[in-house]
Amino acid sequence: METLKFKTNIKCGGCVAKVTPGLNETAGIDQWEVDINNPEKILTVTSDSKEDQIVAAVKDAGFAIEKID
Repeated sequence: METLKFKTNIKCGGCVAKVTPGLNETAGIDQWEVDINNPEKILTVTSDSKEDQIVAAVKDAGFAIEKID
């Protein structure tokens, strides 16, 4: 299992609800979280999912995403 971090523009509970179905399907339930209190809105994913699958799930929900180290 790998932990990946991404900078996003997911900024509120409604935004989190919008990406939830795609991320749950891609990464798994309880395998991801968004820190909406962080100015960079950090999405942390701990799963075996590929980076491009996670990026696609967030973009499909209408949000920006960028991998950070």
